[in-house]
This record gives sequence, structure tokens and C-alpha cells, in this order.
Amino acid sequence: MYAIGIDIGSTAAKAAVLQDGALVYTVVEPTGFSSVEASERLSARLAEAGFPTDGAASVVSTGYGRVAVPYASKNVTEITCHGRGASFLFGGNGLVIDVGGQDTKVISLVDGKVRKFLMNDKCAAGTGKFLEIMADRMGVSQEEMANLARAGQPTPISSMCTVFAESEVISLIGKGEPRENIANGVIESVCSRVATLAGGMAGQDCYLTGGLCENAYVVERLSSHLSRSVSTCPEARFAGAIGAALS
Repeated sequence: MYAIGIDIGSTAAKAAVLQDGALVYTVVEPTGFSSVEASERLSARLAEAGFPTDGAASVVSTGYGRVAVPYASKNVTEITCHGRGASFLFGGNGLVIDVGGQDTKVISLVDGKVRKFLMNDKCAAGTGKFLEIMADRMGVSQEEMANLARAGQPTPISSMCTVFAESEVISLIGKGEPRENIANGVIESVCSRVATLAGGMAGQDCYLTGGLCENAYVVERLSSHLSRSVSTCPEARFAGAIGAALS
């Protein structure tokens, strides 16, 4: 038998399949307008891969749209699932940083259990959505923005609100500021905010989960801001779904 975890985020919908204690399959779909439709697309992809949702030992949902998964037997909070998923991937102790599309979560794990957590869900300025909006404004992908940032010079973007920060970027573009410098300022802004949130729980090994786990430059800059190494892996994007499958 196998267990399925479904994580419906604000930007991406993910599924993970665990069989005999091993991660055997993952899949991601854009969430789009409807969380229900996203969950149905995941169900179809799972069935194509040989893991139909009606044949699983359990199907558990989590994330922003966790109540919109009609075939889930139960739903579990994101904090719990990200903690379990990170513990599965990295071990039971450490600081889990999840930079999601809608919010950023910092979770302290001790012996595989959530000891404490902090969340930034009031403003998108320290989230993946901020990077997406800024990359769109600059006419590049997030990967291209990271490559530009590597070659850029520090350019402060001080606004705490995404709307005002976007206005800053528009102003910098209008003044002819090189794209490399703007990209550098955007990524530094996000990493600084995430590090500030995580700074209240210093002293633990750090692990990055979520959609930015494959952005090497963000990992590098976040490590610098935290003054300690941040570990991650491609599967860390699915930490919430993995945690749901374990629930």
C-alpha cells in the first residue's frame, strides 16, 4: 500500500507518494484559479503514474487549499506537515525555513516535533510571490533574475509593502539602473526579511523548503544573512506534501 500527501499552495499544488517508508513519486501543478481543479489535476497525474487516489492507504491534504481536496480523508495544518516533511528529509532537529508563495514560515524542530514556529503572513514582501512579481516587472524568469543578481551591485529596496516596493523598482528602471543591480536589490530584500524572521530562533542547523529550494543564489544569500549554512535538496519543495503523506 501507499500513502498520498496533497499540498495545495497559493502558487503550486504538489503531491507526494510514500511506499514502505520511501518517497517514490512527486508531482507539481500550478494551483491556478481553483484549488479544487488543481487537486483534480493532481489526482489525474497520480493515476497516470500508477497511484490512484482511491487505491491509497490514506490521502491527507494540507496547505492553503487543503479543504478543497474532495478525495482526502483528512486535512492537517501546514506547520505540522512541513515539520514532518522536513524531519523526513533532513532529520528531526533544526530550523525549517519555508518561503512560500503567500507566506514565510520558520519552524523549530526538536526530536521530530514542532517546538516553536513563526510566520510572516501579513505582507508578501518576504515571500516567493514578491520575487515572482518583481521578476515579471523586470521581464525575466526567477532563474534569470537570480543570475542577474549575481553580477549586480547592492541596490537598496526599502519598502516593506510589495506595492510600494514595486513602485521603487519601476522608479529604478525609469532612472536607468542596470537590471543586475535591481535584481540584486530584490533578492537581498527577500533574504533580509526571511533572515530577520528566523533570527529569533538562532543556534540550529537551517533547512530551506518550498519553491525556492532549487534557487542556488537565494540559498547562498540566505546563508550569508543568517551567518550559517542553509541546507536543502530538490525534494524539499515537496516537504508539505511529504508531511501530509506521513500523517
